[in-house]
Amino acid sequence: MARRGAGTPSLLQLSLLLLLHLGGECGPSWTLGCASVSVGSPIVPLGSAVTASCTVQRELCRGLEQGKVRISWMLDNKPVAGSQRQGPGGTEVSNLTLPRFNHTQARLWCCVEWNGTKQRVGVAEIRAGYPPAKPLNLSCVLSLGDYGLTCQWEQGTDSHLPTSVVLKCAGSRAPVVTGCTPQGGHSHCTVPRQLLQLYRQMEIWVSATNALGTVESEHLSIDPMDVAKLDPPTLQSIQSIPFQTDCIALAWDVARGTEHMELQCELRYRAPEDTAWALVTGIIGRAGSAQRCGFLFGTQYRFQMRCRRSSASALAHWSEWSPGRNYTTHEKAPTGKLDAWWGSQPAGTEGWLQVQLRWKAPGQREANGRVLGYRVTLSPRRRGRDPFTICNTTHTWCNFSVPAGTRRVYLSAYNAAGESAPTEVVLLERKGQPLAGLQAVPGGERSLWVHWEAPLAPVTAYVLEWQRVTAEPGHCSACWQMERDGAATRALIQDGIEPFQRYNISLYPLYEGTVGVPVHTTAYSQQKAPSHAPKLHLRRIRKSEAELCWEPLPVEMQNGFITSYTIFWANSIADVASATVNPPLSSFVIRGLKPSTLYKVHIMASTAAGGTNGTSLTLVTTVLDDTEIQFLFLTLGLVFVLLMVLLVCFQKNERMKEQLWPSVPDPANSSLGKWVPAAVPQEPLQVLAAREPGPAAISTVTVLEGEPGKQPGKEPPALPAALPALSRPYVRQEGPGEPVQYARVGTAGYRGQRLLPEPAPRFYENLRGRGDGGGAGDWGFLEEPPATFPLLQGLRIGGAEELHEYRAD
Repeated sequence: MARRGAGTPSLLQLSLLLLLHLGGECGPSWTLGCASVSVGSPIVPLGSAVTASCTVQRELCRGLEQGKVRISWMLDNKPVAGSQRQGPGGTEVSNLTLPRFNHTQARLWCCVEWNGTKQRVGVAEIRAGYPPAKPLNLSCVLSLGDYGLTCQWEQGTDSHLPTSVVLKCAGSRAPVVTGCTPQGGHSHCTVPRQLLQLYRQMEIWVSATNALGTVESEHLSIDPMDVAKLDPPTLQSIQSIPFQTDCIALAWDVARGTEHMELQCELRYRAPEDTAWALVTGIIGRAGSAQRCGFLFGTQYRFQMRCRRSSASALAHWSEWSPGRNYTTHEKAPTGKLDAWWGSQPAGTEGWLQVQLRWKAPGQREANGRVLGYRVTLSPRRRGRDPFTICNTTHTWCNFSVPAGTRRVYLSAYNAAGESAPTEVVLLERKGQPLAGLQAVPGGERSLWVHWEAPLAPVTAYVLEWQRVTAEPGHCSACWQMERDGAATRALIQDGIEPFQRYNISLYPLYEGTVGVPVHTTAYSQQKAPSHAPKLHLRRIRKSEAELCWEPLPVEMQNGFITSYTIFWANSIADVASATVNPPLSSFVIRGLKPSTLYKVHIMASTAAGGTNGTSLTLVTTVLDDTEIQFLFLTLGLVFVLLMVLLVCFQKNERMKEQLWPSVPDPANSSLGKWVPAAVPQEPLQVLAAREPGPAAISTVTVLEGEPGKQPGKEPPALPAALPALSRPYVRQEGPGEPVQYARVGTAGYRGQRLLPEPAPRFYENLRGRGDGGGAGDWGFLEEPPATFPLLQGLRIGGAEELHEYRAD
């Protein structure tokens, strides 16, 4: 037994731990009957105070007989603080006050602590809400099929508490009964026929009840038959009254089951183009017919009808509208005058006038049916005789030719019932006073307001013309309107106006007996950015500037008035610049560019509503300008021409050729070569072989002076008896490897030349002397000329008076 008693607490502890794990912070009830929880009221108004008390009986809570009991509170899962005291009979009591209960529904737990854990020992459920809201707008409808009274109402705000709603009713001599109870939370129900008193007053209301109170709707005092909703009547026939041309007669039948009732009915009708119904009220009777006047001729109408009890109160319900029935009234000849406008110009045939006549179709009230066509004549119609017709068309315009003197034509419209009276159209000359000003502004997305200044002369009417501006010229015959008020200074154009399209507008004042000269303007009803930007073209380019051009955008792509063109250009280092060009211009010169530099250029076209960028154009500036290139080519050409001229001159001029390219005779054929002086026999000339390298050669040159008056070369000169003592002959011995110099000997041009002193040995290069007679001699690479150098005169060498060149190789 002791062992069993020792094991019992362990099992109890395991059970409590399991309950603690399942119960969270405050586990489920530990011991039934261990504690009791009481609250002041389980249902309280939302936001009010709540009081609660928890009493724990120690002896009923096993395991807590000896220890101290600690009581705590939990509102759902949230701990709340209460007070604790010792109650009578060894009980522990804890009181709790919640000053503001803001939950619509919550559980209040009483917990005790055991071995450091909280265990639930008691619970109370509390709900909070509001009293029921008052039902509103109660109405009832009696069905004549089963005679059930169906009532509906609007439920007020949610009370957050279970609410019972019933529909109650009471007769004049009957107690209050529950008529019906709505199901599924709906706000309507039907009172059965057995609870109703037909043709007697009854009171009907809605009652709503919950734990916080009861509320009733307004009482509805009605005769159930007053709120009966009848079935709609049936339209039997509709026909025109022949003698009253704008009136029709309707016949109808009432719905089955309402034959014995006095009914009040309404009729409504409208044409297809009408937006609202025309309503006819005050039709009284059980069944029968009714008449209505004021209908248009030749017009299709749709008719509908509904009824209710004529003796019913204001709460009575109308039946549904009957199924619609269509009817077209009969036609008659068109009436009224036609608005006409014209233009004229000389015809191709002399003496004839080409007229473009336009007019407005008559309105529905004047057409009196469907217009079949229009007729233009030169004279009005007379009895028994039809005038000559110059135009018969179904359009609202006509072009025809009339004699040049014609001043009037007559226009009429006709339908199946007849023809209208002719409208006289006077072809007036357009030479009257023009208006002072004309302006058009947007009146909407598809309309334009036109304003003008009234002229000083009285005006009978104004004619407005407008034409859409397109790349391909067209003509709109209906784009005009006439303003009959001569005092008007503005008009609204609505026909054929589209956004983002340009319109040319003309205004003609009509005077008595003449037409004023028109004034013109252009306008858009709405603008946006252009659809495209112009394409740039390069007209010319230089090293510091480029000229660009573009074609204006087609009118259809402008979408508004072009306010500016902006040119942007940038080089490879992202130096961006721009310039703005006014719309009349279609070209621009970019200045200040860098030579031989690549640029990217694009254009942006702008309207008042925005701009659109075009594609980019790449260009490279030149190194030189055109003038510089032309000057360079001109200079090179001149130099080339000068060189060619000089070359030709050199070829043609022998003297110049002689000066530049002299001919050197062969010394072997000279007279000197055939004559050997006696004074120097022992000094033969030693000549090295050509191109043979070796030691320097010794050359001896003896110069004799010829006799005056002798022609050299004709006969051998006579030798004198004794040769004069010669100066020291000029003999030069070349060193090894040195080139052998040569001397050039001239003709008699050296007479009288003084002897040169013997200088120190040195080279003379291209030494050249000239005598009196124009002969010349060149000394090339001559070393140490002799101290005395007698001059030759008239020496003939090789049979010609030429310079001879001696060279020892």
